[in-house]
Amino acid sequence: MLSLSWPHVLSWRCRRQLLHRPTPDPLAVVRALAGVQAQVTSAAEQAVAVRQPVPDPASVRAAVAAKRLVKTWSARGTLHLLDVAEAPAHLALLAAARTWEKPSWQKTFVTAGQLEQISAAAWEALDGTVLSRDELTTAIVEHAGDPGLEEHLRSGWGTVLKPLAWQGLLVYGPPDGGSVTFTRPDTFLPGWAGLPSAEDAARVVIPAYLGAFGPASPATFDQWLIRGLSKKAMLKGWFKALLADGVVTEVEVEGERLYARTADLDSLAAADPADFGEVRLLPAFDQFVLGPGTADTRVVPPGRRPEISRTAGWISPVVAHRGRVAGTWDRTDGKVTVNLFPEHGEVPAASLREEITRVTTS
Repeated sequence: MLSLSWPHVLSWRCRRQLLHRPTPDPLAVVRALAGVQAQVTSAAEQAVAVRQPVPDPASVRAAVAAKRLVKTWSARGTLHLLDVAEAPAHLALLAAARTWEKPSWQKTFVTAGQLEQISAAAWEALDGTVLSRDELTTAIVEHAGDPGLEEHLRSGWGTVLKPLAWQGLLVYGPPDGGSVTFTRPDTFLPGWAGLPSAEDAARVVIPAYLGAFGPASPATFDQWLIRGLSKKAMLKGWFKALLADGVVTEVEVEGERLYARTADLDSLAAADPADFGEVRLLPAFDQFVLGPGTADTRVVPPGRRPEISRTAGWISPVVAHRGRVAGTWDRTDGKVTVNLFPEHGEVPAASLREEITRVTTS
């Protein structure tokens, strides 16, 4: 069994997450990160731009307009940009948990019967067209004949629409000024063939996750995917099948048995903690911290989590150095303010100055 240290792993992840800026292609960045959180559109654009040789936030908008990227509710129930080709697999794994069938969910939001009505109405209303939230809400309420649905449908959190997204019934459409729109993926996105089985989806999503954030445990993957709510037998079965087929391999990282992609074993073994020492100023909601999770003390220093994961779900912009969070930063009126964590150790001053210049001029 391959034995690794966390400094080696974290150094390896820096390149896997494209922090060395090898490509201008936004699709390549989104694929490498297994999706980019897009709850805040500008943060998603910055997450891609910080990984491009020359920052180009407009390239993300162009990729969405070209239908290479799609925006929809994905991991942890948050909005993400996904590669159109891989989006069905991500959604299928989320749908496998059937979280909307839990009594607690139905008690808080809508019943199973009401959700069936919402799904049928949305499917019909969005056939070959794009509707605003107001237009979709009106169509669903009229179809269902249930005015009580309106409050849930108009919620900005979109809780009752997430199960529809996870079942491939709707995605975000082109923005209409400041308003969001929705449409059906099968009539909007080229090549959309519906959702695969959960087993087939796992063969896409788990290796994609491990390729950026591995080695990792099934529990860590599941926290990233759906806050640990996957059915445990299914989760175990997905990893067992990938292990049997040689797609993933067990490795040891400082005494902990974790999973890595078999294809990555050589590069993991060759990783050098000194290989990538540059500083990166990463935006809010960056996958660098969301991938392993803000509770991972190997990435986020112990005691610093409240400064990273803040109230109302806000994830702070972070200073990344050698695969770890070395501090936080902010930009106000064009001025960048950096707060370094002393316990991290020395951060290269020249590299930090270059990053600040890049942020202030982009």
